[in-house]
Amino acid sequence: MEETWTILKVLQWTAEYFNRHGIEQARPCAEVLLAHVLRRQRIELYLHYDQPLTPLELQTYRNAIKRRAAREPTQYITQKQEFWSLEFEVNPSVLIPRPETELIVELAIDWMADRSAWVLDLGVGSGAIAVAVARERPNARIVAVDISPQALQVARRNALRHEVGDRLSFIASDLFSALADKKPFFDLILTNPPYIAENEFAGLAPEVAKFEPRTALQGGGRDGLNTIRRILADAPCYLKPGGCLLLEMGQGQAPILQDELSSSPDFETPRVIRDYSGIPRVLHACRTEQVKNG
Repeated sequence: MEETWTILKVLQWTAEYFNRHGIEQARPCAEVLLAHVLRRQRIELYLHYDQPLTPLELQTYRNAIKRRAAREPTQYITQKQEFWSLEFEVNPSVLIPRPETELIVELAIDWMADRSAWVLDLGVGSGAIAVAVARERPNARIVAVDISPQALQVARRNALRHEVGDRLSFIASDLFSALADKKPFFDLILTNPPYIAENEFAGLAPEVAKFEPRTALQGGGRDGLNTIRRILADAPCYLKPGGCLLLEMGQGQAPILQDELSSSPDFETPRVIRDYSGIPRVLHACRTEQVKNG
């Protein structure tokens, strides 16, 4: 007689399997994947814990388990991630939005308050920052830039999904390269650029190093700051006088960037904002009143 696999039995087996394979948060991960396969909310699994799975459901779930055991991120398997209490589509062409990046959204909406603003999201990825800001600030008009056409497609779908597509425009560009006609144009620039140093990449979790897009992770150079330095060099040309840049950075990079900007004629003295873990996370630099030509 063929064994019956109920929801509860499947979850128990999967949690043990994931534990043996070194998967963190084994039980929650099993629940997320099973809820995805069954098209249910996680809480519903325990309201129907004695429900047996069909052969097709079991096979689909087994495939998901194998992918996760190979260290593929759960978010790429389910193709979704929550950010700013919104659900976003994600796939391997975009970074998975992290909770610490919500700090940029929080700072941006505080800075805008009730004013109208032209905003540039540089390296839009999944669109998490741009969409969240657009949802919170109806007076924002956002230009979303990414070097990856595939990422722009994901961002566009997320903008439409959350009903802000009419206030976002999308441009394929390597940073500012396709924005020559927008000098100076923006009140606010938001960016979560690549900032992982070359010698740090090998130490990343397999979920990140093997599956997330490397071009969105590696910032270049021994300190991971090559891309950030390009942004800081060019951003003043695109910011209006008094406009601001909010830039996410990695651990240990704040003192270097503060020192390098200390003598800049283009920016006021920058501020560094720590995330909720106490890590210096966002560089807040405002444009001086005199706009540089170029």
